[in-house]
Amino acid sequence: MLTNDDHYYFRCGVAQNPNTPVDKLVQLSTDKDSGVRRNVARNPNTPVDVLVRLSTDEDFWVRQYVAENPNTPVDVLVQLLTDEDSWVRRYVAKNPNTPVEILVQLSTDEDSSVRKSVAQNANTPMDTLITLSRDSNWIVREFARALIH
Repeated sequence: MLTNDDHYYFRCGVAQNPNTPVDKLVQLSTDKDSGVRRNVARNPNTPVDVLVRLSTDEDFWVRQYVAENPNTPVDVLVQLLTDEDSWVRRYVAKNPNTPVEILVQLSTDEDSSVRKSVAQNANTPMDTLITLSRDSNWIVREFARALIH
């Protein structure tokens, strides 16, 4: 007999499986458990309209995984740029599809981990990297210098 935990782990496993049919991902995207929604947000086959909806989820980890997903549309990344949670902004900065203008904006974020993610993004413009190489946080400086050289 399956327990509630078994059902949860099964739903999580299905949600993260890249072979899960799209209609099942759509269904799981409304699951009451945020852990399931997190896995849907991470799945590379999650439809764009579902990613858009999940980008406003109450759970910051769901929004973080939307920000990380390479299929997240640019307009959603722009929306997540101002998310109250620094983890979400950090993953916007890490996303290889984040536009340069957003990376420049995030390079002045109050949270040093967000600035570090900007310094790690290969699409960050050189002038922004130079500015980050003089950041008050030594880790940000090191990552920026590594991309400069």
